[in-house]
Formats: sequence, structure tokens, C-alpha cells
Amino acid sequence: MAASMRALLRRAIRSSHRNVGIAAAGAAGPSGCCRPPTTCRCSSDVAGDRSTHFGYETVPESEKAKKVYKVFENVAQKYDTMNDAMSLGIHRLWKDMLLHAMHPQPGVQLLDVAGGTGDIAFRFLEYVRARRERRAALSTQTLLWRHVTDDYAAAGGEAGPPESRAVVCDINKEMLRVGKRKADGAGIGAGLSWVAGDAEELPFGDDQFDVYTIAFGIRNVTRIDQALQEALRVLKPGGRFMCLEFSKVTNPVLSRLYDEYSFKVIPVLGEVIAGDWKSYQYLVESIRKFPDQEEFHHLIEDAGFCCVKHQNFTGGVVALHSGFKLWGARRTSGLPALMPA
Repeated sequence: MAASMRALLRRAIRSSHRNVGIAAAGAAGPSGCCRPPTTCRCSSDVAGDRSTHFGYETVPESEKAKKVYKVFENVAQKYDTMNDAMSLGIHRLWKDMLLHAMHPQPGVQLLDVAGGTGDIAFRFLEYVRARRERRAALSTQTLLWRHVTDDYAAAGGEAGPPESRAVVCDINKEMLRVGKRKADGAGIGAGLSWVAGDAEELPFGDDQFDVYTIAFGIRNVTRIDQALQEALRVLKPGGRFMCLEFSKVTNPVLSRLYDEYSFKVIPVLGEVIAGDWKSYQYLVESIRKFPDQEEFHHLIEDAGFCCVKHQNFTGGVVALHSGFKLWGARRTSGLPALMPA
């Protein structure tokens, strides 16, 4: 609670500064200054007395998670089809751009939260596999390099980086089932794990992952600040937080067209393709209730991340936010280290 009050006070101070003319951030977002991470895990004993939004509806905090769970349970079977229909396939390009911005090296350990159907994890594993193959091809081009690596391995050194691994964590078991079926159908298994877990209370120990991603999921959590603190906790020092999320469209003309499409077309597509108007009406409304680029930028900083920045895609329809964990070890959660798959 204290952490939440401090964050609220900081945002109020920023707002007053902007009103008297202190320069605001640019479209690509400034690099953030490092702040000490909050020490509270922010679990509230009075959650039932607090209210939050579920789309445009106001609900008790204790009920939002159940409602969101039901939404994704309803849409899981048609989730990928609807993503293609709603975005005209552009969501694939956004996810590709996330991976290119991440540029993971072989050996990186990824946690993809709210990643039920596996889109980010599959791209990650393919990306690092391709990089590993390119490295292997380069290493065989000269005899000298082969001798160097052979001599190093013979001397007891490591022949190469450890295997990369992706852990998909999602609170919704139906989404995980769909993702597992996709992985099995595509023959993807090595280096991939599936875990049922809540973004606000992750079932992993501290300092476990090199990269934490969450794509189109953080707006659905009840306590965004708590989810961000959990992201910071499970990342290794130097680890990177990356969030792809719908945001505020910057062009007025595009914004009007986007609103028309969102409210008049997407729910209809949901009814026709998935047989579910209400779930997609919620998804459209949840986008409008999510903080804009600058506000979410500050929330990431308030959680304790450093070098925070964001980049707009498609005129601000989507933004990619990132930040780094550069602070020392946080208090131990008491949770075990990640178990092998």
C-alpha cells in the first residue's frame, strides 16, 4: 500500500510539473532514470473493498480476475483466428518487431507471461535457433577457428552457450492447452515449458530470467503495479522487461478511424467467428482504459526499472515498452528456483 501511495504521489508531482511547462517526453519516450524498486509486494488485505475497471464496467478488485479468466476461457479456441481477423494479420509483424528489438543471443532464458498460445515463445526459440546455426556455420568457415574452439573445449572450457529456454506462463489453463496443441502440431518441444501462474504472483524464484515479455496481456491484470514488481523480481540483474500492448493512437484522423473500427467491427467479428460479442466488446473497452504511453512509461519506472523507453507501432495503435533491472538483489521470495522441463 505504501508503494502504491508513493507511486501516486510521484505521478501527481509529474503532472504538476508538466502543467507549469517542464518539458514532456518525446514520441519515442525518454530513457528513464533509475529508481530504487519498491520493497512491498503490494498484496492488499482490503482488495474486496477496492474497485477497478473491467472494460467500462466498475467491479470489485476481487472479481476482475474471475471475469477476465472467463473471457479468455471463452475465446481460447478462436483466439489466434480472431487476432488475424481483428488486426488483418498485422499482429504478426508487431510480434516480429518485438523479437528483433530483443535480439536474443543463444543461451537466453525467456519468461513470456500471459503468453498462452505461444506466439512469442515460438518466435523466440526460432530466432535463437537461427542465430545458433549462423554461428555454427561461421565457425566452420576457417580451420583456425575450429582449432581454437576444439582446444578450448578440450581444456575444460564450454564449447558454446547453454541452451536457450522459453517458459510460457499464463493464468488461463484453456489458453495453455491451446498453446500446447500448437506446439505439438509444429513439433516444438525442446527448450519450451508451460506453467499456469498469475502475473501478480509469479510461481518462480528471484533472479531467474534474462528477458521477461508480456504481449497484449498486462492491461488485463488487476494490479498493474504489482505485476511490474513481479517482473522485476524474477529478472536477473541486467535482465530486460519488454511489454507489447495496445496504446493511444497519436494521429487524430487514424484515431477516429480506429475507434470506429474497434467498436463497430471487432465485436461483430467476435460474434461471427467466435460466437462471443461480449468478450470482444470487453477487449475493445480494456484498450481504452489502459494507461497511455507516457503514463505506462512512468509506471515501469516506478516499479524500479532503468533505461525505460517506448516505441510506437502503427501510429500508436501498439507500443513496445522496455526497461532493465540494474539494481541489486531483491529480498528472497521463498519460492524455489525454476525446475527443469
